[in-house]
Amino acid sequence: MNKKFMSVAAIAATMALGLSACGSGNEAAATVDNGDKKDVTIAVFNGWDEGIAASELWKSILDEKGYDVTLENADVAPVFSGLSSGDYDLTLDTWLPITHASLLEEYGDKITELGQWNSEASLTIAVNEDAPIDSLDELAANADKFNNKIIGIEPAAGLTKATTEEVIPGYGLEKMEYITSSTPAMLSELKTATTKGENIVVTLWRPHWAYDAFPIKDLKDPKGTLGDAEGLYGYSRLGFETDFPKLAGWLQDFKMDSEKLYSLENAMFNGEEKTDDYTEVVKTWIGENQEYVDSLTP
Repeated sequence: MNKKFMSVAAIAATMALGLSACGSGNEAAATVDNGDKKDVTIAVFNGWDEGIAASELWKSILDEKGYDVTLENADVAPVFSGLSSGDYDLTLDTWLPITHASLLEEYGDKITELGQWNSEASLTIAVNEDAPIDSLDELAANADKFNNKIIGIEPAAGLTKATTEEVIPGYGLEKMEYITSSTPAMLSELKTATTKGENIVVTLWRPHWAYDAFPIKDLKDPKGTLGDAEGLYGYSRLGFETDFPKLAGWLQDFKMDSEKLYSLENAMFNGEEKTDDYTEVVKTWIGENQEYVDSLTP
């Protein structure tokens, strides 16, 4: 009797463990109605506004469709490493063919391209819209009209390096004071100058919400000191298309022109109340752009 009881108990315990394991597996592999896996982790580059905006937009869209989306903030290199190891499912802010080329050389065979969603990413030198010049080769002769100052961003930024090593010597701007501190400080100076109707020259980049918020224009760069325009791409871990066939298709077809991106960024980052929770702001923007948003997930 004891042996029989122990045998039955062992079988019961084994079945219980099996059921428990099955339950755990089903929970881990939960799916939405279209067959995609439910849990999605999007890696977001720290401080890259266009990637934050695109990621928050897709989070809102996918949350409504039953996905469980997590946004993970990280620096650029760890994001590529995390994609290659499968810790992240995707990221939406890869700049090519220049900015992130070295990381693609390192991780390219361990990640998958989802496609280009914007083709107008570029470094720029911008001035107020009614400034008396239109090109960088006019700036040196008109430096006094801009208080002999160029307002920059963080000293360690790639844009700062390009301005220091290429733009300034390329156009003979050595006599102008190049002030670097931070992006918020530059934007504050830009807002003040355009509000007062004063001339100002700043280092900037596209896409950026400043183009939606302030009356500004880019100075032409006939010598090409700031490089060519780049594309913004989505990249995923290997196997993403197998786990998320529907979402992968949507992201492969994803396109967002700069005007729409500026508009979304402006709503998120230039509101009266500063916040890190963009949920309601993005929902409001979606409501104002519903036809476009609906076209992203046909």
